[in-house]
Amino acid sequence: MSRTAAFLFAHPDDETFLCASLISRLQRSGDRAILLLATRGDAGKKNGAVSHLSNEELGALREQEMERAAAIIGLQEVTHLGYPDGKLKEVDETSFVNRVIDYLNDCKPDVAVTFPEDGGNFHPDHMTISKIVTAAVLSGRCPSVQKLYYVASDTLLQSGRLPSVTIDTEQDWPMKAEALRAHQSQIYAIERYFGDLRELPENRRLESFVLAWERGVSYPSKAEAGLFDGIN
Repeated sequence: MSRTAAFLFAHPDDETFLCASLISRLQRSGDRAILLLATRGDAGKKNGAVSHLSNEELGALREQEMERAAAIIGLQEVTHLGYPDGKLKEVDETSFVNRVIDYLNDCKPDVAVTFPEDGGNFHPDHMTISKIVTAAVLSGRCPSVQKLYYVASDTLLQSGRLPSVTIDTEQDWPMKAEALRAHQSQIYAIERYFGDLRELPENRRLESFVLAWERGVSYPSKAEAGLFDGIN
């Protein structure tokens, strides 16, 4: 039986940085991976040769890049909410949560994956989407969602939260590198994080996910083989 994992992030390329191997493996196993992006990434002009573009032009370009990356990693559906990049904390919280709830109820995923509370790197947009997704899942209004995972971050690990699911991406690196290259407008940031993409950096080898909530229990401590452990 096919199951669904929803990945909910702030910008195009977040999914590839953090989850490309996991998403690809879900797709190859016959499960469904879908992506919700809060913004089009239309303000990201410092990470590539795109400073001459207007926000509208960059947003359109990043949607095209996202389509290419999605095809490479196996995302079956990408949805853009279209909020302004860099300004998520200014969006009305109630409306934002309701839009995420509507999305989750339309798609009926079994699990949701997003940033941890610190956003991974304290980026305000990352922190905001984490807050909104967590509120949506914990609202009790998304009955299909049985688990919520946070992408592991240094802050989360230092607080004693251990990953429940860890993926060694070495065998998937050619695919992940190709998907990263698809986000060409952000290549400076990609190269700062991963190098020139010719080889997998050892410190970027793992994709790790902390189980933040499962059926009413916060941070259950358990090691899992995959996101759908315990889900029929």
